[in-house]
Amino acid sequence: MGSNPNNNRNNTGGMAEAESTPDMLVSGDTNPNATEGPPEKRPCNEVEHMDTDTPPPPPKNDSPSTPKAGGDMDTDRNTNTTNVNGEVMVEELMEEEDESRAEATFRFTVENFSKVKETQLSPPVFIRNLPWKIMAMPRHNPNAERPNNKSLGFFLQCNADSDSSWSCSASAELRLIPQKDGVETFNRKIQHIFYSKENDWGFAHFMPWHEVGDTQKGFIKDDRILLEVYVNADAPHGVAWDSKKHTGYVGLKNQGATCYMNSLLQTLFFTNQLRKAVYQMPTESDDQSKSVALALQRIFYELQHNDKPVGTKKLTKSFGWETLDSFMQHDVQELCRVLLDNMESKMRGTCVEGTIPRLLEGKMISFIKCKHIDYMSSRTEPFYDIQLNIKGKKNLYESFQDYIATETMDGENKYDAGKFGLQEAEKGVIFQSFPPVLHLHLMRFQYDPNTDTNIKINDRCEFHEKINLDKFVQNPDAKDPAVYILHAVLVHSGDNHGGHYVVYLNPRGDGKWCKFDDDVVSRCTKAEAIDHNFGGFDDDISIRHCTNAYMLVYVRESCKEEVLCPVNEIDIPDNLIERLAEEKKYELQRRKERSEAHLYMPVHVVTEDQFCGHQGNDMFDMEHVHYRTFKVLREMKLGPFMEMLAGSMGYPVAQIRPWPFQQRSNCTFRPTMIDVENDLEKSVVVLAENDPPWYVFLEVVEPDSDVACLPPFDKDSDVMLFLKMYDPKAKMVCYAGHVYVPISTRVEELIPIMNRRAGFRSDTDLIMFEEVKPNLVERIQDYELPLDKALDELMDGDIIIFQKDDPENEECELPTAKDYFRDLYYRVEVVFCDKTMPSDPGFNLVLSQRMNYFQVAKCVAQELNTDPMLLQFFKTQGYRDAPGNPLRCTYEGTLKDLLSNLKQRGPKKLYYQRLRIPINELENKRQFKCIFVNSKLKEDREMVLYPSKNGTVADLLEEAGKQLQLPQDGGSGKLRLLEVISNKIFCVQKEDVLLECLNSQGTKTYRIEEVPQEEISIREEELLVHCAHFSKEVFATFGTPFMVKIRQGEAFAAIRGQIQKKLEVPDKEFEKYQFAIIVMGRQTYIPEEYSVELKDFLPQIVPGGAMQPKPWLGIDHINKTAKRSRPYMYTEKAIKIHN
Repeated sequence: MGSNPNNNRNNTGGMAEAESTPDMLVSGDTNPNATEGPPEKRPCNEVEHMDTDTPPPPPKNDSPSTPKAGGDMDTDRNTNTTNVNGEVMVEELMEEEDESRAEATFRFTVENFSKVKETQLSPPVFIRNLPWKIMAMPRHNPNAERPNNKSLGFFLQCNADSDSSWSCSASAELRLIPQKDGVETFNRKIQHIFYSKENDWGFAHFMPWHEVGDTQKGFIKDDRILLEVYVNADAPHGVAWDSKKHTGYVGLKNQGATCYMNSLLQTLFFTNQLRKAVYQMPTESDDQSKSVALALQRIFYELQHNDKPVGTKKLTKSFGWETLDSFMQHDVQELCRVLLDNMESKMRGTCVEGTIPRLLEGKMISFIKCKHIDYMSSRTEPFYDIQLNIKGKKNLYESFQDYIATETMDGENKYDAGKFGLQEAEKGVIFQSFPPVLHLHLMRFQYDPNTDTNIKINDRCEFHEKINLDKFVQNPDAKDPAVYILHAVLVHSGDNHGGHYVVYLNPRGDGKWCKFDDDVVSRCTKAEAIDHNFGGFDDDISIRHCTNAYMLVYVRESCKEEVLCPVNEIDIPDNLIERLAEEKKYELQRRKERSEAHLYMPVHVVTEDQFCGHQGNDMFDMEHVHYRTFKVLREMKLGPFMEMLAGSMGYPVAQIRPWPFQQRSNCTFRPTMIDVENDLEKSVVVLAENDPPWYVFLEVVEPDSDVACLPPFDKDSDVMLFLKMYDPKAKMVCYAGHVYVPISTRVEELIPIMNRRAGFRSDTDLIMFEEVKPNLVERIQDYELPLDKALDELMDGDIIIFQKDDPENEECELPTAKDYFRDLYYRVEVVFCDKTMPSDPGFNLVLSQRMNYFQVAKCVAQELNTDPMLLQFFKTQGYRDAPGNPLRCTYEGTLKDLLSNLKQRGPKKLYYQRLRIPINELENKRQFKCIFVNSKLKEDREMVLYPSKNGTVADLLEEAGKQLQLPQDGGSGKLRLLEVISNKIFCVQKEDVLLECLNSQGTKTYRIEEVPQEEISIREEELLVHCAHFSKEVFATFGTPFMVKIRQGEAFAAIRGQIQKKLEVPDKEFEKYQFAIIVMGRQTYIPEEYSVELKDFLPQIVPGGAMQPKPWLGIDHINKTAKRSRPYMYTEKAIKIHN
């Protein structure tokens, strides 16, 4: 949002210039004696936003006898005003005021004008459901040169009491009403978007105070003045505006920059025959997240039935768009084509196949007719829309006339008529038929070669509510004339860099128009929908200069009843209604859950099944374990919680016991005891220490056990321990269950239990360790000590690891559990991605962070089945997921050092690329990319060369020669290196130039080619000239540039022959080629009789002693490579629907 583009903002508030009148200065203060800054920094006359702290006026229903402070107001439609004994009596009309109206005129009488010192506010008048007031005050400028430095400030205020995020665009005329015959009303116009920070707009110096108070001027009588305002406002955004109530229709929510899409969707929705077909598309088995057809059905259904604005996120998600796409504004014409094409393809093979062509497809005939012989070539082409040029066109008819205007093909552009040879001809199109629904795209955006960008054309081009296109049809049908009624006007406000789209629709074709502005729909006049969108309103402040029609939709009058037929409930399949109702029900449930989410908390439950197979510290891996998650009320008591758990797990309450996990100070996560008997009345949120989610180990009886309940546990004398068994040969840890034992139990008493759990003989000797914390596993030395002495700070949930005391273990890589967990501490999973493949998912390797460069390279090479020396590695950039600088093979750090700059919780990623030469050799060479072009000027392949870092161009060419197989006959066998910029040869690099002087960054490319035999030796009277292709403008170079040898005095016709042979262009086509000498961006075309002057192709010394760039030979002809239908900004992203 912002002010009128002509406005000049001031840092004292929202102020803007409207007209230039002397002696009118700006102030942002309502104090009439407020001082102002230096006059030279202030514009003479301002439209100003006023910040006032004036208390609100009395309510509208004041008693008629209540005096009105400062003045009185009347409106043209709501009240009658009479003055009795100096008091204003306000008489309400019998008819109810329409507060949602778009426009109104109202007056405010300022009493005792000569004594006014404070801001005067009128009572509110409601327009578009917002309160509008007239605001007047005296303004002073102590720095004015004239003695009369007091002025009348006149403003329009809107919704001043609201601080919410709202906006309302409006134009207004502020009037000072004369009270003397023969005096004209003094008025000024404004146009502004009102919002909470700029809720008033007007003129700080509307008229000098002494002129207002001069009775001879006729604006004051009995010391009172009459102020009048005419307001025309759009429907507001951000406030309670009921579109359904006011219009019967609803809008679409804007996701960020999707106004262009919303306008198009409303247009398609009100093409009722198309809406019916969309409903009939079979989507029963479609994935709701990927089906474009289902998403369209959903939007159309909700637009037809909802009372509130409809969201479009599911539609854009079905397109396969990311969030960023919703904040990137695209071209509505492009989206229309892409979406209709997608819908048409989805309709194939269904009962509604062919609907879009029947509605939107017309036919035109493209023809070429010879002037002097009886020969014509023509073909019929279908079209879904027509792009009309509007620049310099008065109306739509002139645009159509321009579209079918013929082009003369003569001179070098003659038509090849086969056996008749080259002929003068006329080329053009004529319409064979127009479709029932006609889409007209007005070419408001055109490419400007001077700025090398698109610009918007705001020229005026009139279009009519009803048009007759018979004169543009080859064979008009008298029974069915091509008469069309305007159905939709898509309007763009802004410029090429951005703006806003709205659509004006005539839903029933009956001339009753509505404005659809994203989520707000309002009634509007025919003038607002049509006349105000012609463009070219440079002088009218009430209509924005950059707001104009961009796309028009016309409906054929004879097809109106069919195209705009009513869409009833019977037209919507029952299965679609049921599916959308189920979706709605599910969304309401989800919304309810989200609104009540603060009342619930998640509880993650694990059992011993989740401990099995865990190879790390503690009992499980929080990132990979499969929890049983329960959503429970935060205030649920422990007793009901246990009953709920027991029922869900299939056990009686007596056969389960919860052990909440606790984060210990030593960074371990272990179960701890809960006093079930005493804590039954505590809530789960209290037991979780108000830190959800709550992790719980649920102990249950053995599945095959006959016991009725779990064994008792004495919290004062017992301890629960977890047991793990380590196998050094397999380098694995196995879970061995848990035990309850008294804290006085000696360690040796656990050996029989451990042997039984591990399946060892009962007399097997064991080594035991305590898992204290990550990277700290201590061996238990004395087995005769009680547990509370043998273990460090004995607690419930402590872990004992045991293994066989076997001498053979010493031969294993990790002989003890302590070695295993130390190695585990340094393990890290690294993703290796191929640098040369942008979307390579890579492969994962588990490595030790203590590995050096060659150990890592060896592991990766083994995975890739290659030599470690033929790999080069790259760090990942810390700020984005992309390869950074290469690693030298002499890198002395560890893998931990390589990964240190990456996020702790993010994936650990390194990049690699395969090499053709060993890495130690590569590091003494320079990588150099170039293109090899063969003798037919075709780009043969891209080459990556590795010359010596300190080498020259000759070394580079030698490396290239090793990779190339040059033809033995006709060639010289000698290579050269060319520097190419923008399809032009910049220079030929000499062989003694150092490679370090060459920079391949930016737009330049390097090209290697074989030197033709005839160019090996160049005599004094000869010269090699650079040649490039261009089309009309010299900056529009294209194709592959080349060089040609010329000789002093040589006829240019011979050079033309050389070039034709080199390019292999047929005679007829080559006749159209023109040649020019290009010097400093200016072309001089070469006449046919020209003979070569070498000085024309040599750089000349320009004034100042500088040397101008070397001239080049330009070949002007049509670029036959594929072109876009319209030029795009380089940063613009094409619209794609991926599903």
